[in-house]
Amino acid sequence: MANYLIHEANTSEVMVTSKRDREREEFFVSVVIPVFNEEQTIGDIVTRTKRTLEQLGVLYEVLVVDDGSMDRSADISQAREAHVLRENHRGKGYALRSGFRQARGELIVTLDGDGSHQPEEIPLVLRYIREDRADFVIGSRFFNSDVNKTKIPKVNRTGNRMFNNLIGYLTGKKISDSQSGFRAIKSSLIKRMKLGSRGYEVESEMLVKALKMGARVAETPISFDQRTVGISKLDPIKDGVRILYAIIASYLS
Repeated sequence: MANYLIHEANTSEVMVTSKRDREREEFFVSVVIPVFNEEQTIGDIVTRTKRTLEQLGVLYEVLVVDDGSMDRSADISQAREAHVLRENHRGKGYALRSGFRQARGELIVTLDGDGSHQPEEIPLVLRYIREDRADFVIGSRFFNSDVNKTKIPKVNRTGNRMFNNLIGYLTGKKISDSQSGFRAIKSSLIKRMKLGSRGYEVESEMLVKALKMGARVAETPISFDQRTVGISKLDPIKDGVRILYAIIASYLS
């Protein structure tokens, strides 16, 4: 994965030390994973996330925000030694906002707990921020990837493309995957945002507000696997309307 798309980033090379002890001093990474009834996948995701961060050589915490699950998602996450925040069922956006409030890291990574994202690719979404070449990095399922397109339902691809185009029209920045939940963001940037989304529209709200604030936004290609267990909680119509509203409201706010 050698190709990257950068928006408003300084492309001059930055010398980054490879000494693990120095990295531990400079970077504390909080991984926030919102979960709703994902007992079949969340344990593996937590284990792989922790292993990846250990190999990366940074201080870290794994925060699983349980959005009122009716299964054993929270218990399994706790057994894998994640920090579990238990909330009433209010939606993905609310869960992420709760995680952001508790996160201690200078860098925050978000990924889904259903197995569609690969924790082993966390270094990819962190790279540009760690090199001080971006403030916000999106793991794009569509950037330089024809394989991922075949794994995502056509209605989802169509909606994503429409939202990408709208965000591009409003902000002047071309984005290939505005709806990806696999991201890395500076916590200082998140703290400056006034987020209000309760559902899936949170990704669009964060992106539009970051671009309006002049943040350096980058995309990097990631792999993607459609969930093989459980069912998607995304309603293309109802959530699509909320996402559309969030994009416009965030731009006008």
